[in-house]
Amino acid sequence: MKLSNHLNIMFSNIKTSKANKEVVTLLTNKLALGSENIIARIALAHSLSIGNKLQVKDIADSGGKEYSAKVLFGDYMDFYIALVSLHYGIYSSDKDIARYIKMHIDDGLVILAEEFRSNHNTTGFEFIANKIDQGLIPVGL
Repeated sequence: MKLSNHLNIMFSNIKTSKANKEVVTLLTNKLALGSENIIARIALAHSLSIGNKLQVKDIADSGGKEYSAKVLFGDYMDFYIALVSLHYGIYSSDKDIARYIKMHIDDGLVILAEEFRSNHNTTGFEFIANKIDQGLIPVGL
């Protein structure tokens, strides 16, 4: 049995915070990299790459954009779960894995929004190329 088949049982969707609902749309339009789930993946990877260790007790509301696990991760669910698991030193079956994912998406969206406010002329391609060069976003997103 693939790991992702087991994980689908644990959670079926992730919702951003209400405050980040608009951020997802704005960044999706600004970067023009495809659908909104791409921005969520980038936000997750960006937050993890910075090394932020978030506390489950500080989780934000879930009134924002909703993603099914399949749409959010595509064929890379195992990869993203592994990144979060390694980051926190937890098993992929940990009961809080979905919360960590949600928190890192929200955290990454806040960070990305601030970066783009500071440098609003950057294109999506320039941003991604720069982050890959810096080793902050894994190739194959």
